[in-house]
Amino acid sequence: MAKHVKRSVIPIYLVGAVWLVFGLFLSLHRVSDYLLCAGLSLGAYVLGRAVFPDRSYELPEEKKEPARQEKKQEAKSSPEADALRRERDRAVSEMRRLNDAIEDPKISAQIDHLEAVTRKIMDLVAEDPKKLPQIRKFMNYYLPTTLKLLNAYDRMGSAGIDGANITATKGKIEGMMDTISAAFDRQLDALYGEEALDISTDITVMEQMLQQEGLGGGGAGTDGITLEL
Repeated sequence: MAKHVKRSVIPIYLVGAVWLVFGLFLSLHRVSDYLLCAGLSLGAYVLGRAVFPDRSYELPEEKKEPARQEKKQEAKSSPEADALRRERDRAVSEMRRLNDAIEDPKISAQIDHLEAVTRKIMDLVAEDPKKLPQIRKFMNYYLPTTLKLLNAYDRMGSAGIDGANITATKGKIEGMMDTISAAFDRQLDALYGEEALDISTDITVMEQMLQQEGLGGGGAGTDGITLEL
């Protein structure tokens, strides 16, 4: 039980009443008037505190529950999920560092996109570790190689010269970034393959049942379902 104290406001009101009476009906022109009023105010405050003391009461302590998102993460916590989240944070942190260092606006926008897609991929698999085999190659090759290429681009851009090797290599990396972005998008899309198949099956079964029960929409198909009651 938590103990709380409710302060009495009556003593404050009494002090205000003393000053109000002096201001309206008595004199407040001399220093002695103010001293007298202050003395009476103090007496009124002490009297008020004695007659109307503070009240203490107890309240049951509130149960501190974790936020909904924290509950969700705890419910899905596992060694695989925790490792994925650590790798996600490491990869995203490195992408942000490279994004700050690389000045090319197109490359910067592509890194922003890769960061967002990488976060979505790893969060999705962390929530459903059964999907982990689907991103093994992504984790072990595509993601680290992408970071390696971006690090090389950053180092060559910081060299301060436009030599043939530097220019050619940077050009190859720039040309590769569109392909990498598309590959990351396809990896994310592939993680929804099983769910998409399940939904497609549900739609097909529901359409057949509606037709059998005479509730179909006259061949509306998946474009729309009309229930005729």
